[in-house]
Amino acid sequence: MSHAYATADRAYWGGVLAMTLCVFALIASEFMPVSLLTPLAADLGVSEGLAGYGIAISGAFAVLTSLSISRLAGNINRRTLLLMLTALMAVSGLVVALAPNYLVYMTGRVLIGVVIGGFWSLSAATAMRLVPAAKVPRALAIFNSGNALATVVAAPLGSYLGGMIGWRGAFLCLVPVAAVAFAWQWACLPSMAAESRRTHGGVLALLRERAAALGMMACGAFFMGQFALFTYVRPFLERVTRAGDTAVPLVLLAIGVSGLLGTLAVGACIRRGLYRTLVSIPVLMALIALALVPLGPHLWPTAALLSAWGLLATAAPVGWWSWLARTFTDNAEAGGGLMVAVVQCSMALGAAVGGLLFDSFGFASTFLASAGLLLVAAMLAYVSASTPGPGQPGSPYRRESGRDKPGSDGDKPYFM
Repeated sequence: MSHAYATADRAYWGGVLAMTLCVFALIASEFMPVSLLTPLAADLGVSEGLAGYGIAISGAFAVLTSLSISRLAGNINRRTLLLMLTALMAVSGLVVALAPNYLVYMTGRVLIGVVIGGFWSLSAATAMRLVPAAKVPRALAIFNSGNALATVVAAPLGSYLGGMIGWRGAFLCLVPVAAVAFAWQWACLPSMAAESRRTHGGVLALLRERAAALGMMACGAFFMGQFALFTYVRPFLERVTRAGDTAVPLVLLAIGVSGLLGTLAVGACIRRGLYRTLVSIPVLMALIALALVPLGPHLWPTAALLSAWGLLATAAPVGWWSWLARTFTDNAEAGGGLMVAVVQCSMALGAAVGGLLFDSFGFASTFLASAGLLLVAAMLAYVSASTPGPGQPGSPYRRESGRDKPGSDGDKPYFM
């Protein structure tokens, strides 16, 4: 068994749950602007496209952090590092909520980007150290439940709170949640000394493995396509669908609830075929993006399509984390940092390109671009399915002693 996994019999489930609350607060902080884009832009005196760049800049700094945190953190105990990141998340919420202008708002978004990059880079490796190897998949599933719950709650609750107490009040509500997560982690996380790095040539050296490179490219194309569209859902509902103040939060809630259901159901799909799942999801999402162009002015068809979008989009990260566990079993922290960099860079590019197209040519161009990127993601995932990967001859990630490690499918064909 790799020493990346916990060897003690004790499982720190309190620490797992504390980190899950942190995931919830982090995801809510990251995507709160999606549901508050219109009032936020009006208050700060900028266009909705510029306001959307708040997601783009947080993604950009998450990339920089994820690629450098192992080097910058050095020998800092990982418990201390996670606590520092959680405290910084609370500071970010305060900065955004009290921002007097666009520059300060973007500064707050930079801080949340640092937290995103650092926390997600460490999450998989931390799960491996909190519980025995056999329990790691369950710990990762619990982390993902925090992600899914935030997806359900953040957008509709943010929209509701924005109407009740303003967009600043909505961001301010995230601060006590981050404080509780900090206290819980302080009480439950064990000491976790920094492990020596085993990746020669830096994190990017992991891309020398062709299967890893193709998978990362597919993952990046998927998230870029997703956020080119999703970032601008609220303006689309208000301008094109003509949804009122009551309908918009309900549609956002439907997207979130569908996403939670998708997260619960995707495990069965992954067990039947990981790559089949990674190919099918972006194809279906591309079809939804195309269908929204002619059906956008009609509320009920649009609500149904966006609900299906939420089901697929929220389930997809579970598939990609499963792929990560299979591919980087012995390099969890480095692999996690690389995936965070790819995902956040793609989200930033998607939000930026989507905003440029939305402001310049209207929603149809944004949705068509999203569909094209999602189809590219499906194609790359399909190609990577037939590429020699972990456990197969010629791969540097081949499993040791012929034994499966957590998250692998043994010697089954990778599309099965």
